[in-house]
Amino acid sequence: MSEGKVQIQADRLKELMRDMVDIYSPSGKEGEIGEYLAGYLLDKGLPVTLREVSEGRRNVEVVFSDKRPEIAFIGHIDTVPAYDIENYEFDEEDGLIYGLGTADMKGGCAAMVEAFVAAVEAGMKPERAGLFLVVGEEETSDGTAALLEARSFPWAIIGEPTNLVPCLAHYGYMEMLVRVFGTRRHAATAGREYNAIFSTLRMLLRLGGIIEAEHPEAILNIRDIHSSEAGFAVPGSCEAWVDLHIPPAANPKQFASELEKIVRESLTGGSVTDYEIDFPLLAKGSRASGAGLVPEVLEKAYAGEGMEWHPGAFKSHSDANLLCEAQCETVIIGPGQLEKAHTRDESISFEQVEKAARIYGGVLERL
Repeated sequence: MSEGKVQIQADRLKELMRDMVDIYSPSGKEGEIGEYLAGYLLDKGLPVTLREVSEGRRNVEVVFSDKRPEIAFIGHIDTVPAYDIENYEFDEEDGLIYGLGTADMKGGCAAMVEAFVAAVEAGMKPERAGLFLVVGEEETSDGTAALLEARSFPWAIIGEPTNLVPCLAHYGYMEMLVRVFGTRRHAATAGREYNAIFSTLRMLLRLGGIIEAEHPEAILNIRDIHSSEAGFAVPGSCEAWVDLHIPPAANPKQFASELEKIVRESLTGGSVTDYEIDFPLLAKGSRASGAGLVPEVLEKAYAGEGMEWHPGAFKSHSDANLLCEAQCETVIIGPGQLEKAHTRDESISFEQVEKAARIYGGVLERL
């Protein structure tokens, strides 16, 4: 399909990223950034479709023919809420770009947009690929769900922050909610018997110890602990939200059964009056074939950049879980470090963003 070589314009890419970061777009409020990106792409001569997900929230889609794209380039344009609404915007220092969503994942989205714009400028019409900028990934993934209701793809590339490591494997993900009930009484009579908070803490410590000892590759996060509002009293209940990222081959249903057994053993007895266990989300992990279309062209694109090919595993929940369920093989590769995402001082190396754009452009050249 190649016409000419994709030429990434670093200055244009940085200005695009500045504009994107300066637009506040937490999940549920992506309307402004979606309109901006649609206008930007239209101005550059790309065919744009807006797909409504909910009122005021639309995915931005770029496809070049009526044929089904073989590769979907997917990025989410929403972020988590700002820690400081007065201080979330674009800033640059010593080659790093700071701001909300820089790593997760406006850097990856900007790199994808620049790659497609540069490909069109080079005379290409990448009919085998499509660009899909979706809403809602940080909460319910409703943007990708709407995309998959309308389209299907054999392959996808997601620009989540992998530090440019090509991740053919993707961890599974599960959420557990445990509600513990004790006896509400005066604070001066507090003890560990029938105390919902003490019981919850003991259970979580035991759970963490078992996971660390028996499943060292799993990642346990205690997301939240909350008790009933009690004033000067022993709270009558306590609930804990737990996230668990599990290796790609692990069975989330079996893992849930094991967790439930540990929780029941920890809470059954005289220390609580009752408890409830719920698993709101169970998502399987995945592993893409190493010999298919995307790994083959990506490896060539890496070689073209003088980079070695060492595939890894993405250890966070992402839209890849939904794509896997839809029988779409997915590779996650994007600029930035996952460790910087969702932090107060979120940042990304602009050099990596530019390199990601060249890698994406290299894929488009080779289709």
